[in-house]
Parts: sequence; structure tokens; C-alpha cells
Amino acid sequence: MLKITKFCDIFLGHKNYLIFVLERVSVKSIQLRRSENMELENINKKTIEAASILVVGDAMLDRYWFGDASRISPEAPVPVVKVTRREDRLGGAANVARNSASLGSLTSLLAVIGDDEAGNVLMELLEKSNVRPCLYKDPNSTTTVKLRILARNQQMLRTDFESQVQGLALDMHESRFASLLPDHDAVILSDYGKGGLDRIAKIIEQGRTFGKPILIDPKGDDYSRYKYATCITPNRSELAQVVGQWRDEEDLHNRAQNLREELKLEKLLLTRSEEGMTLFDEDGSWSVPAQAREVFDVSGAGDTVISVLGVMLAAGYDWRTAVTVSNRAGSIVVGKLGTATVTFEELFGKQNTK
Repeated sequence: MLKITKFCDIFLGHKNYLIFVLERVSVKSIQLRRSENMELENINKKTIEAASILVVGDAMLDRYWFGDASRISPEAPVPVVKVTRREDRLGGAANVARNSASLGSLTSLLAVIGDDEAGNVLMELLEKSNVRPCLYKDPNSTTTVKLRILARNQQMLRTDFESQVQGLALDMHESRFASLLPDHDAVILSDYGKGGLDRIAKIIEQGRTFGKPILIDPKGDDYSRYKYATCITPNRSELAQVVGQWRDEEDLHNRAQNLREELKLEKLLLTRSEEGMTLFDEDGSWSVPAQAREVFDVSGAGDTVISVLGVMLAAGYDWRTAVTVSNRAGSIVVGKLGTATVTFEELFGKQNTK
């Protein structure tokens, strides 16, 4: 809005010229969108299905209890939710793997879970989602569960059950990664700070030794642990937590590029919600605008973005195509409730399925 206001101030009194310029901008925008659609029409499903993805990180179970709240508890000033339906979904690294598999790519998930009921449910859901589960059941750990209670589709409460992965479980995790790595085209590390990636430096080193792209969905304010990865995909708040709040686009460019160079990353992909995405690399920066859709739920959108990015790169597509498709996937998934996925047909249409 700031740029448009200044533009209107400059050309006030020259309405015809202003309209002409705005019409040209509109036409150019339409032409770019048509060009983008033509490029995406060339995406072939068989190429996607031949790609293999290894997802490593913190797997969790997202539980949803749905019901109605029509009265207040006599014990405390809180609503009473009468639960009428329950649903379990894959979360965290498991949701990343589910998103990859939903496009048809060969997907494996390497993670540590607890030897408990939630862990068994997570295993079953992975198999139903066509994800190859490479899981170590640690008797000393608890499978991470995020329980959400909703009334009339409004979240009333979230309760987390979790424990930190450590010791022998991490040894087994590291050993299994080394054996799985050669059979996959790309690696996605999904960090939720639960301990599954405590030895991430070693994982990155092994992956780069084999020449595999290493994509990371980061967590926390210490990005030094992601050094030498191929690409990290923070959102705006995550990046600001590390580099500080930027004043304008030029300041953002400088801060993002300084971080990328400091961490020896090839790329840094910033997801910007309604502002789309910006890819930073040694050649500068490149942005793709958001695709306007009604936003219903942003939970899990980051999982979808990085999984689709990984699949496209593993299938041999260039970075701009991969980012464009990831942006489209993110805009689709925010229109769905909870941690959701997108299909090949939703992204590219049925004409590309042969």
C-alpha cells in the first residue's frame, strides 16, 4: 500500500496515465501467471513417483477431539466440551513424510518414538499413508502427542505429551540414517526441538558427503547447528527471531544473505504467508507471490511446503520450479483443517497424470 500511495501522489492530476500504467501492471501479472501455469503443465507424475525422499526428525501424533460446548463447568469457569468424534493424524516429521507420499513419491521416515499406544497408532497411520516407517521404539521415551479439543470447529484447548530423545536411541538413529541415505534422492530434516535431531551436524555431514540435498525446517534461535545444509525454510517470525526484525526489503535481503553466508548454505527460502516466498542464494533473491485463497488453518503448512520442495528437487526440477510448486501447495493446504496434505491432481490437474 505504501508504494501505491506514493505512486498516486506523484501522478495526481494525470489520471489517464495512471490508469494506463496500472493496466499494464495487471496485464503483466496475468501473463506471468499464465507462463507459470504453462510451465507446471509440463510436470509429469511418473517423474514425481520415481523420486525418493528420506524424512528425518521429530515425529508426533496430532489428536483431535471434536464436540460441542453448551455449558460452563460448575468446578471452574471453563466450558465443558462433550466429545462426539475423535481423529488421529500424523504430525511433525510424520506429517512431512505424509505430504511427500501424498504426491506419489517414495518416502521413508526415520524417527524415534515411544513404545506406547500412540506410537502404535502412528505406525499404522504411516503405513496407511504409504510411508515406509523406519522407526526405533524407545522404551524410555514417550511418543509426542498434541491433543486438541475443538467445539464447533473452534479450538478450545491443546495438551502436549512428550519426552526428550537421548542415549541409545540417538545411536540407533544415527546408524540407521547412514544405511538409508544411499537409497534416497533428497533428505528433509524436520526439527521440532524434541531431541530427534540432536546430532544434526553429523547427519548433514553424511548427507552432503553423498551429494544429497539437505533441506531443513528450522526451530529455535540457534541456527548454527544447520551449518552446511543445502537450504533452510524459516517463516517470517522464525527468521526474525534469529536475525532481528527488518525495516524494509533491502534490510531483509542483507540480513538473510548474511545468515546464509554465515551458515554456508546454498539457499535460504523464506516463507512469508500472504507475501508469498523469497529464495535467497549467491545470485541474489527471487520472490514468488502468494496465491489468494481463504485461510482456514495454517497448522502444518510449513510441513507441506518443505515436503513438496524436497519432492520437486528429488525429481530433478530446478529451484524456481520447486519453489513455485511449493508456494501453490502451501496456498492449498491452509484452506484445510489441521495438518493436511495436497495431492498431485490438486497441484497440477488430471492432465499431467499419464
